[in-house]
Amino acid sequence: MSENLTTRVGRIISGGVNAIVDAMENAAPDLIMEQVVREIDTAIDDVRTELGRVTAGRYLADTRLKDERQHHESLTLQIETAIAEDREDLAEAGISRQLDIEAQIPVLESAIAEAGTKEKELEGYIQALQAKKRELGTELKRFAESRNNQENQTGSTHSGSGNDIAARVARAESAFNRVMEKQSGLATSGAGSEINQSARLAELEELTRNNRVKERLATLKSGSGDS
Repeated sequence: MSENLTTRVGRIISGGVNAIVDAMENAAPDLIMEQVVREIDTAIDDVRTELGRVTAGRYLADTRLKDERQHHESLTLQIETAIAEDREDLAEAGISRQLDIEAQIPVLESAIAEAGTKEKELEGYIQALQAKKRELGTELKRFAESRNNQENQTGSTHSGSGNDIAARVARAESAFNRVMEKQSGLATSGAGSEINQSARLAELEELTRNNRVKERLATLKSGSGDS
């Protein structure tokens, strides 16, 4: 991959509709919008893949940490038994193993913490990409309104250019709506397990987002009531 996920997500999120509208000068709107939506979806899939890898790594590190702690506790009992039986050689072996475990525990704890931080970062990427996808249609409409306002302010001198831009924006918005309708249809048509899985994941993310919206609203209402 020529660019890492952070750079890639940042580029997609920061991109505006200007480049999309300009790209439609000599290309079909549907093809351009399909490319834009596909790039967002591909980025989301790649982030999900990386999130799965990080989550698996955190789970393995967490399991290893629990095992090592349990082993450390069991060694304590064994060492006490060895001392009671006057077997200092066995006690020393047990203590040596405990020291090895104690050296590994901070590393495992650090790995778990770093993985948790990375998980939150990747989840944020997915939410941002989903938001960008939802807002793309709104951005197109806002862009069209801005161009129309500029045209009205400058008068009829540049009406040809303004009308051309407005027409291209309208085509872009229409193409975006068609692509999204097509994508939604595929997601619910049972065309394949992979598509259905992506649809379920997207639905789960949307459910989580809606819950976060409700929680924040409840917090704000509660704070307003207290004041």
